[in-house]
Parts: sequence; structure tokens; C-alpha cells
Amino acid sequence: MLKVNRDDKRPIWQQLLDQAIHNITTRKWPPGELLLPSRELALLIGVSRSTIQIVYEELFSRGYTVTSRRGGTRVSEGTYTTRPAEDATTQGLVPPELPLLNAAVGHLHSWFGDKENRKVEIDFSPHEPYLDERFQKNWRQSFLQASTKTDLDSWAYGDAYGFLPLRKQIQRYLSLERGLHVSIDQIILTSGAQHSLDLIAQALLHEGETVSVEDPGFPAAWMAMKYRRMQVVPVPVDEHGLCVDRIHPQSKLVFVTPSHQCAVGVIMSEPRRQQLLHMAAEQRFWIVEDDYDSEFRYRGDPLPTLFSQRPQNTLYMMSFSKMVAPGIRISAIIGPKEAIRQLAHVHELTYRHLPIMEQLTLTHFIEHGHFMRHMRRVRNVYRRRHEAMTKAIIMTGLSEHFTLSGVETGLHMLLEADKSFDEEAVTHLALEKGIRVYPLSTYCLESDRKGWVLGFAKVDETAIEEGIYRLAGMLL
Repeated sequence: MLKVNRDDKRPIWQQLLDQAIHNITTRKWPPGELLLPSRELALLIGVSRSTIQIVYEELFSRGYTVTSRRGGTRVSEGTYTTRPAEDATTQGLVPPELPLLNAAVGHLHSWFGDKENRKVEIDFSPHEPYLDERFQKNWRQSFLQASTKTDLDSWAYGDAYGFLPLRKQIQRYLSLERGLHVSIDQIILTSGAQHSLDLIAQALLHEGETVSVEDPGFPAAWMAMKYRRMQVVPVPVDEHGLCVDRIHPQSKLVFVTPSHQCAVGVIMSEPRRQQLLHMAAEQRFWIVEDDYDSEFRYRGDPLPTLFSQRPQNTLYMMSFSKMVAPGIRISAIIGPKEAIRQLAHVHELTYRHLPIMEQLTLTHFIEHGHFMRHMRRVRNVYRRRHEAMTKAIIMTGLSEHFTLSGVETGLHMLLEADKSFDEEAVTHLALEKGIRVYPLSTYCLESDRKGWVLGFAKVDETAIEEGIYRLAGMLL
């Protein structure tokens, strides 16, 4: 018999429905059992007939009962399954083994510095930009104004290419600051470099094709390609950048960071650039140009892009992670219309579109001048910190015993050691002394080069000097 608990805050019909379902699933009411007519059951329980009718309707709609005019309401024969064995109820499904994924994620954690393991006093992180309260205030202002002024249409399903007003702002920025004059349908927005590379792998490559990457280089580039089942081939990097003559002849894509090589920090020489562009045209492969921090240059203006010279088969990647903040998760790919259209189709199928609020906020942030003011401010900060880092490395004598590179552009530089140097031991010793440095080996696919990638964006001048002097004390 069903019972009503007057102290229960749930509606009466819900109480009775839960009891009825329990009786059916535990076979207290076995399959085929005839339920009492609603009027009779209502009198027995002491509730209105309409309450029982609601319960019966819910049981029927969920498939627990069947109803006929002559046969009344009966417990369904087809929906009940026997209760699993006791040991099966405690044992869930085990996900498949994905060794490639687990290894890649482990490498990424190592590359980022395993920050969960230990707090440090001075962190020479090459991954994060400078942020301050003024940025936070301006971003909050843009967020509030964007959310207030936006219309209801903005909250519908969006464009796979990205929010049109934001793409227009990026189009204008590229024209004024980077000399890239492109149409709006040559721009697609993504949620970071890894997302961009994943889209490129899905849309423009076939499984098993050959991809050439810098070594040392950007770990996420070869990890994303490997996870998409591409044959990844490392290409050495020297003082002139990517060794173009070592590119695999069957490559369908070459990933390169020409303006400030990821890890080593060198600028790709003009002869190498021309050699790469000529080879790409002749052998018909994609160039993916990651221009991740070229806006921060300490000798003259940013260098011309590869895309500006060979737009037919170059995909230009830019990101707001270094220019503003990684947490925004907005970046862009610029390329030929047909390629961008293909990327947009994959994006629509797999991700649909980016979250709208971040796009609205960034649009407002750029439109109202906050972005360019932020860039001018951080450029001054980075110039001072770059100078402090360079000076400290020279004054301590580190530059006499190690090779310093990557000092013209970007937010990090490389202090390279001899290949026989115990890079790992120094990295751990530095951590014990409160300093986190980033070993070059985590950027290497097959290369055996050693050293430390030292970022200065988030470290003030005093801490830079202190950290470099401590590091010198360990190395010299």
C-alpha cells in the first residue's frame, strides 16, 4: 500500500510516484500485476483522485505501466530488467588505455613546470604574461558593459568562424600593427594554440601524413599532431632558425615560429625564410606560422610575417594568451579562404562555436582602447625586465660560461649549456633554493640540447636580479 508522509516536503504525488516506482523495480509489484482503479486507490490512501491520476500518468509516460480500456492499468512486462549482481553494482566501466594521451599530458605538465609540486619564491615562467590590477579593472569594466549592452540575438548559436565584430577588430589590428591585409572570411577564432593545431590537423591533413616540427620547439604542436595520428618528424634548429634543408621531403605541413623561435629564441634568418617559402610552393605543403610573442621586440619593429609573403599556403596563428592573458582562451588562425572555410566546418561539427561572453568582452576591450593601452604599458614593463635579465646574466658571468640567445624579441631567453651538462640536477637544485627554471629538454623531441628557458614577464626587476644571482651561484 502506498502511504503519504505529511512531514515530507515533496508534493504528495511525487511521494506516491517514488513509492510506486520502487515497488515495480523491486518486483513488489511484479510484471503484469493489475493496479487498483484510481478512484479506489484514492479512497484507500485518503487523497484526491486527481493525485492518483497524475501518478498513473507518470508511470505510463515513463514506461512502467501499460493501459487498456478493458484491462485497466498493469505493470509493464517489457521495461523491467533483473537487478545486477551485487559485485557488478560496485564495478563501473573502465576507460580504455590511452598511453599516447597519458604520455602527452605528462609531458605538458613537465613543460609547464609541475607547479602543483612546490611553491617557489621566484618563477622564471616563459608561459605567462604580466598582469596587474589596472588590467583586471579594465577587463571587468568591459565585461560588465558588454553583458549589459548585448542583445538577445547574441545568446543564440553563434558563427563557427567566431563573433563577427571581434574578427573585424582583429582584422583592423593585423592591418595596422602587422601589415596583414586580409578579408574577414580569412579569420577564424579558436580557444588557443592547441585548439588551432587540432583543428588544422583534422581539417587539412589525413591520418598518417608527415608533419615537420622544430626541435627544440613547441611541445603542444607535435603532441597535437601525434594524437591525430600524424607522422611527426623533428627538424633541427640552429642560430639561424629552422634548418630548412632538413625538412622531410614528404611533409604535408611544417610548423615554425620564425619571429622568436619557441625555446631557443632565435629569429629565422631572411635566407632561411625565403628557402622555406620557395620549398613550400614547390613541394606544396602548408606552413603553420605561430607568431606567439613577436609584438614584444626590443630592436625595431616586429619582423614581416611569412604569411605576408606567401598567403596561398601559410596559416598564421596569433593568440591573446601572451598579449593579454591565457585565461581568455581566444586566438585566431588567418589563412586562405578555402582553408579557413574547411576549418570552420570542422569547428562547427566538433565545437560548434566559442563561448560568447569572452568574445563580447574582448571586442569591447579592443574597441574602447583598453587593449592598445595595455599593450603599450606591458611593452614598457617587458623592456625594463628584459634589460634587467640581460644585465644580470652578463654581470654574474653566466654569459661567459653559457650561450645566451633569444634576447631581441619575446618574453623569454635561453641560457644554453653544453650537452654533457647535468641539466636535471641543476633544475632540481634551483627548485630547492626557491627558484623555478624551465629545462630546454622539455622542449626537445629528439634533440639532446641542454639549458634553461628563462621567462621574465611575471618577475619584477628586483626578483630577476636575485634569481639570476642565485642561479649563478649554483652554476659557476
